[in-house]
Amino acid sequence: MSDEILSFEEALEKYDPVLGFEVHVELNTATKMFDAAPNEFGDTPNTNITPVSLGLPGVLPVVNGKAVESSMKLGLALGCEIAPVSHFARKNYFYPDTPKNFQTSQFDEPIAANGSIDIELEDGTVFTIDIERAHMEEDAGKLTHMGGSAGRIQGAEFSLVDYNRAGVPLVEIVTRPIVGAGERAPELARAYVAAIRDIVKALGISDARMERGNVRCDANVSLMSKGTTEFGTRTETKNVNSLRSVERAVRYEIQRHAAVLESGQKIIQETRMWHEDTRETTAGRPKSDADDYRYFPEPDLVPVVTNSEWIESLRAELPEMPAERRRRLKADWGYSDEEFRDVINAGAMDAIEETVAAGASPAVARKWWMGEIARIAKKQDVELTETGATAQNIVELNKLIEDKKINDKIARQVLEFVIAGEGTPAEIVEKRNLAVVSDDGALTAAIDEAFAAMPDVAEKIRGGKVQAAGAVVGQVMKATRGQADAGRVRELILEKLGVEG
Repeated sequence: MSDEILSFEEALEKYDPVLGFEVHVELNTATKMFDAAPNEFGDTPNTNITPVSLGLPGVLPVVNGKAVESSMKLGLALGCEIAPVSHFARKNYFYPDTPKNFQTSQFDEPIAANGSIDIELEDGTVFTIDIERAHMEEDAGKLTHMGGSAGRIQGAEFSLVDYNRAGVPLVEIVTRPIVGAGERAPELARAYVAAIRDIVKALGISDARMERGNVRCDANVSLMSKGTTEFGTRTETKNVNSLRSVERAVRYEIQRHAAVLESGQKIIQETRMWHEDTRETTAGRPKSDADDYRYFPEPDLVPVVTNSEWIESLRAELPEMPAERRRRLKADWGYSDEEFRDVINAGAMDAIEETVAAGASPAVARKWWMGEIARIAKKQDVELTETGATAQNIVELNKLIEDKKINDKIARQVLEFVIAGEGTPAEIVEKRNLAVVSDDGALTAAIDEAFAAMPDVAEKIRGGKVQAAGAVVGQVMKATRGQADAGRVRELILEKLGVEG
């Protein structure tokens, strides 16, 4: 049964949302966090395991040095301080996908802490989000629930456990409470997770594929009454793995919390599960606080000790960060604020950058990706980059236009054939006989036929109404199936009538 909710607008009339995010990033190391088992996605279940992965008696873990360096790089990219000494701890809880009955994590001494990140929303508004910590830990195994609906535990008859993911290196990024977002809260949630994804991709430390769970977000939501400063009881929507779902889950929880509070009831501190099919959350388990996990120092792992030389060498390796890259590209391309914002919001920046690098001008690249390709993507209900169009396609199409072999109208047709898999633009133009008719003889014959059908038009043009030539151009274009060079047709019309244009 669905929970009662208020409209988003009603909720915000009485309450201010308080947000917090825990984003888990799977690192793309060759092996797991504490053992030599392969870190590979999609392999046969329960094959990428060792006795350490399974937590068998007598095994000893060893820290993955590459994972430590990746974690330090991420901390630096988030503006964090890197701890001179950090420790691992055992986070004790029972769950079937954690065979040791504890997760090796970090508690009071994380590898990185006290950072911040600026998040730009669609209209250019900037929010600064404070990062409390980024700590290292290991992932749990994966449960597959059988016999229920939509693969959820609710109603399942039994569950299968795959320990391939158990022990995969994770960095968990935890924000401090975020206040003041108001009606922008769902949008901010999406933008923040997108920013983290973009940063880890730029660093090259994660594949960052949300559909695979490489980046997962736990979204904390609470409400406080207008005019107060006391946070309400929070809920934590677990393992949301798409940008769209993060935005929707935060919006829904704000609406649900408001309805509960307006009914005079109390919010239960609990985990929630997001259901994309119904766009609702459902109750998970009562949410534990840190004390309930009985953290204690991991006795089998030595502390991670850093020094300034090591930290600065990693800082020097940091690539251009996404926000810096956006500012550079905007300046290089000469786009207006609005134009560039539209490009970002459409997810077209990478495609345009690749197209410019392939030889197109920024204006041409934007014209095609934000115009015809965007139209096709919307029609197909896919992302721009999923249409099948490539940078090389655009460069080749534009070259055909510049060489006057095709016009814009034909180019749009050709692009659709390209996306349908019929070949390159040049191949399609030749195969489908789509080249512009440039033979003056053929064009003159078509002009004569048009004048014969519209004898009064010639007199109008001779009388000084040069714009009337457009009617003749239209007829010629129709006769040539749009394949005439309209500019050349106009020139021939005026030459024929002895009129200067």
